[in-house]
Amino acid sequence: QVQLVESGGGLVQAGGSLRLSCAASRSLFSITTMGWYRQAPGKQRELVASMQMSGGSIKYADSTKGRFTISADTAKNTVYLQMNSLKPGDTAVYYCNVYSALRMYDYWGQGTQVTVSS
Repeated sequence: QVQLVESGGGLVQAGGSLRLSCAASRSLFSITTMGWYRQAPGKQRELVASMQMSGGSIKYADSTKGRFTISADTAKNTVYLQMNSLKPGDTAVYYCNVYSALRMYDYWGQGTQVTVSS
């Protein structure tokens, strides 16, 4: 069983930055996408950013474009989310996800809390 371990969350003032990391417990193969999602209290989980490993296509939620950057280091089995110009509306639990259509796995991290104060 693969574990995804997230780190980097915390409390930050509006306008500040945080960098989230998500490391897999072992090497993963045939990854289709690596991504970050978030869930605020009383709301559904939503996509923040995702990266197609074949071709490198990246997708961002409209609310995060220009402020957040997703990247990955496949040698370290790690995906990152650099978050700049944070807003109170970014407050949520952030989850990383690794998905493979070929090998049919869909792994989720345990979540890391991000709180942005005004």
